Amino acid sequence: MKTQTYTLNLGPQHPSTHGVLRVVLELDGETCVGSKTHVGYLHRGIEKILEDRTYPQVIPYTDRLDYLAGINNNLVYVQTMEKMMNIEIPERAEYIRVMLAELMRIASHMVGIGIYIMDLGAISAVFYPFIEREKILDMMAHLSGSRMTFNYMRIGGLAHDIHSDFKPELDKFIVEFPRFIEDYHRLIDDNEIFIARTKNVGTITAEKAKSYGLTGPNLRACGVKHDIRKTNPYGIYNRFDFEVPVGEIGDCYDRYVVRMKEVEESFKIIQQAYKELPDGPVMAKVPKLIKPPIGDVYHQTENPKGVLGCYVVSDGTPKPSRVHFRRPSFNNISIFDEIFIGHKIADIIAILASFDFVLGEVDA
Repeated sequence: MKTQTYTLNLGPQHPSTHGVLRVVLELDGETCVGSKTHVGYLHRGIEKILEDRTYPQVIPYTDRLDYLAGINNNLVYVQTMEKMMNIEIPERAEYIRVMLAELMRIASHMVGIGIYIMDLGAISAVFYPFIEREKILDMMAHLSGSRMTFNYMRIGGLAHDIHSDFKPELDKFIVEFPRFIEDYHRLIDDNEIFIARTKNVGTITAEKAKSYGLTGPNLRACGVKHDIRKTNPYGIYNRFDFEVPVGEIGDCYDRYVVRMKEVEESFKIIQQAYKELPDGPVMAKVPKLIKPPIGDVYHQTENPKGVLGCYVVSDGTPKPSRVHFRRPSFNNISIFDEIFIGHKIADIIAILASFDFVLGEVDA
């Protein structure tokens, strides 16, 4: 007997679309037989706005891309400008940048993992990672004056050195965090409901992931050992000892496992950077009026969501002629229309949550 398919709008106001993402599903019963993903509901025209800002004035706007990892967005832009202007960064600033970028990676993954599990129905599991995230945000608030949009990086270094009250908070975090990781592994890893909802769901092959331009944990979950911090180290990442976790089959469960392991590796990097933190200035000598030479530069970093690229075109004036960001979430969700097919609605919710994307970055 032939059944009639119907159309279902998932979003743009559904909590499990993690923002204003709209997915138009064609369903046969509860099984997806067609999908069309619509983006652009959060488009703010940031890249166009930046053409009317001076180079330092661009920095706060980068926080608004992946607003769960603002420091990492600051970093890619200021490093692009430093590359364009051939500015050498003080050693102390380099180490602090690494510490903060990895703290933000942990904070971002804590949100991704916690909300992921909450979307699958385990409400209590979201509070544990948010406790650790709160500790990081408290540190960042004391350091920069803000909990979400930090505007702490500068072209040539940092806005200021870390405060005296930052170190005790970091010391406490370093002591307490390993115990949290152990507790969370016990809570989630072998939970039979979590396994049933995520194992062999939304599986992506390595070849398919690469063909869609997936990066970050979503690519590494497919078994592809690619991390810009290792393959093309920026800053001082080549000085640190850490591993690049990979998954086995690229399903929803692997995407969780990779992020949990990445959190542990970020913690190792923070410990190393903190132990080796040198004395000295945190800001290079930079002209008060920044006017880069005419030309263009591209630079990329490994953000929590994947590879974030920044392309800047200079016409020799104090304002950029063009700024463009290669946003990892935009590329990552491009595969949805293919991998949703054949899955039930409940599985589609699990897939959405496992990708940990941010619509502010998708739409820009």
